[in-house]
Amino acid sequence: MVIKRILCSILVVIVAICMSGCWDATEPQRMYYVNAVGVDYEDNKYKVYLQIINLADLANVDNNSGNATSVEVGYAEGKTIEEAIYKLYRSSDQEIFWGHLRYLLFSERAMETEQNAIPVIDTFIRFRETRYQIWVFCTTDSIKDVMLIAPILRSSITSSKLSSPLKTIEQESFIDPKNLRELVIGLNEPSHEVTIPFVTIMKNWETEARKTEETSFAGIGILSKDEFKGFIKDSLSRGSQWMQDKTNRGRITFKLSGGERDYLTVDIDKLNVDVKPIIKKKESETVVFDIDIHVKATVNGFKGAIKDRDIKKQIKEQIKKEVMETYEEGLKLDADIYRLSEYLYRSNLKVWRMIEKDGKIPLKKESINKINIHVKINAGRKTFEETIKE
Repeated sequence: MVIKRILCSILVVIVAICMSGCWDATEPQRMYYVNAVGVDYEDNKYKVYLQIINLADLANVDNNSGNATSVEVGYAEGKTIEEAIYKLYRSSDQEIFWGHLRYLLFSERAMETEQNAIPVIDTFIRFRETRYQIWVFCTTDSIKDVMLIAPILRSSITSSKLSSPLKTIEQESFIDPKNLRELVIGLNEPSHEVTIPFVTIMKNWETEARKTEETSFAGIGILSKDEFKGFIKDSLSRGSQWMQDKTNRGRITFKLSGGERDYLTVDIDKLNVDVKPIIKKKESETVVFDIDIHVKATVNGFKGAIKDRDIKKQIKEQIKKEVMETYEEGLKLDADIYRLSEYLYRSNLKVWRMIEKDGKIPLKKESINKINIHVKINAGRKTFEETIKE
């Protein structure tokens, strides 16, 4: 009887041990983790770049020790993106896991036609291991060169600007990052166009030994459901940040009236944007838009006596100027850069249906009727008096 009980106990232990394990699971340290995918298109072939990381790199996300694993990028070509990825599987030493994919990087050629860009987006949306929170960027630089750039101070690649763009825009929201979810929504709703952050390589950092390269947000690319429309770069794209509530912080620089060389930079935050479609002539259904932008401006360093009303005037003029510059650049590309079509679609579906064509309404420079800028001034720690007087 005792022996029978002992044998039963041993059997229970063995069964418990077997059931507690996953026979078909792969050990985490025996997998490569995809951090980013770059896609180019040339000679009717997709060129796919895979940036991989390992567990040691993941452990160094918050450890800025300078000992993070260097970037490693694989490359393959194929008639489809799936074919290129399968070729990369052949050269991998370990199983490749896609659940940590953080961003997609498209070349200009990869976005030029629907046949190139849309299937790529669809592939990563449908794949069971990927998520909708994957960031999307575009560039005219070499995909490989961009993906081989290591973050400043050689911190973890998962802490890079492209892997974690929300950290960067906390200090300046020059460009609004887009993830796959937002991209799909934008392409499926009027005006069926989305802006994608444009990335370039900059050499404005250096060590004691050499200059180092870093990625920089330098504008936006415009992708529609039918085609890639083009880029709006550098200062010409600045107006887009003033037309979205998600802007966390920006800046305005203008010349003071007191002297030719005296300039002032103010911090702009707490944006609130309201766009109202106005039906001017019901006979022809002419639609214009009134825009109200509420901002808070913080004044930090300045020289000489300045007045609240002068600062407000300059801020209003500069924001209005930048909003219109970006809007007009969008018109040159036949792009509804501020998604004005969607504002009409949400507020007056009947009129939208009467005048839309392929999800867009006809736009011209005069379609923006008014831009009202409402500014609240904060003088920082002090009033508008000089901290250090001459």
